Amino acid sequence: MAEEEKTKEQPAKKFPMLMVVGLVVVGLLLAGAVSYFIATKVMADSATKIEKRDPGIFLKLGDKDGMIVNVGGVKSGRFLKVGVVLEMRAPKSEKAEEGKLSSVTETKLLDSVLQLLRSQKIEDFDPLKQEELKTQIKNEANKVLGEDCVYEVYITSFVLQ
Repeated sequence: MAEEEKTKEQPAKKFPMLMVVGLVVVGLLLAGAVSYFIATKVMADSATKIEKRDPGIFLKLGDKDGMIVNVGGVKSGRFLKVGVVLEMRAPKSEKAEEGKLSSVTETKLLDSVLQLLRSQKIEDFDPLKQEELKTQIKNEANKVLGEDCVYEVYITSFVLQ
């Protein structure tokens, strides 16, 4: 009787063990298939979306030292000295040389960027928020010059006092 119980228990123990091994193998195959799909399709799609563009011209806003802006309101007494360089394609309506636009366009561009900087709070000039500030400057410049005219914004100097 004891021997019959042992023989009945052995096949019952093997079945769950085989099932566990089978499930692990199926799980590994499924994980490998998902990894392969991500590596080939998703990563390849993001690699092909890299923007190809003509080399841009560089335009420095302000005078040779940059721009000086009163930030944080009139009564704050805080000043920002910032150097901003825009990498952009030449507007189609103008013949732009390296770093030069017509005085009207450059004045409009400088005005919109200064208005943006003046409207910011002191907390918005935190180094962690610099990328957001660059995006805002790029959007303002694109409003003046036309859509997708500015490729990149570079902040070359930044002094908040």
